[in-house]
Amino acid sequence: MDPARHPFEMDDDVAEELASLVAPLLPSAEVALEDRRRSLDPVTEFLVGRYGRWACGWNWSVGEGDIDGGVVEAWCCSSDSVTTPEATAPLVVEALREWRGWLEDLTGRFAAVAPPRNRPVLSADLWYWERACTRLVTVVADRTQAESGWYGHCMQVLRWFLASNGVDEGRAEEVVENAVGGRFGSWIAPDVLVVDAVSSRFARGLGGIR
Repeated sequence: MDPARHPFEMDDDVAEELASLVAPLLPSAEVALEDRRRSLDPVTEFLVGRYGRWACGWNWSVGEGDIDGGVVEAWCCSSDSVTTPEATAPLVVEALREWRGWLEDLTGRFAAVAPPRNRPVLSADLWYWERACTRLVTVVADRTQAESGWYGHCMQVLRWFLASNGVDEGRAEEVVENAVGGRFGSWIAPDVLVVDAVSSRFARGLGGIR
C-alpha cells in the first residue's frame, strides 16, 4: 500500500483513457443492484492489475457502501453509483484518485509522527507512539466521518503505521487489537478520554521494539 512503491500519474488525458477502459467492465444498473458485492470485481481486478494492490480500495466509500467504513466520497456504492457506463466510468476514476490521495496523505502523516529509528524504545520515547496514535485516530475518524464500521479502517491505518516503522505483522496486529479492540463504535466519533486511553495502551504495547 506504500505509494512510493507504485508510481501513479493521472492527468486529464490519462483519466479519460482509463475511463474508456473501465466502461466495458462495468455492470448494468440492474446487475449492480442485485449483486452489489461482486458486480464490480472485474473493475477492481483490472485496476489492481494495472496499478498495484493499493488500488483495491478505490470504492471504499464513507459509511455503508460496497465496503464498510472507508474514506472515499466520490463513490457511494454499486447499487447507487452505477448508471450508464459513460456516466459511471469517470466516477470510478475519480474515486481511484481520491483513494490514492488518501494513501499519499497518510504517508506524509506517518513520516511526521514517526518515532526515532534504530534504537530500543525507551520509556521516555513512548510519547512518540502515543502522539502518533492520537493523531492517526483523529484524522481517520474525521475522514471516515466516524460512520458505519470506520474503526476497521482506523485499525488498519495503525497497522500500516507500525509496518512503516519496521514492526512485524503479527506484533502489529496484537498491539492494535489490544489498544483499540471494542473501544470504538459505529456512528460515533471517540471522545478525548477514549482516544487518550487507546493511545496510551498503543504506546505501552510497543515497549522493547527496535
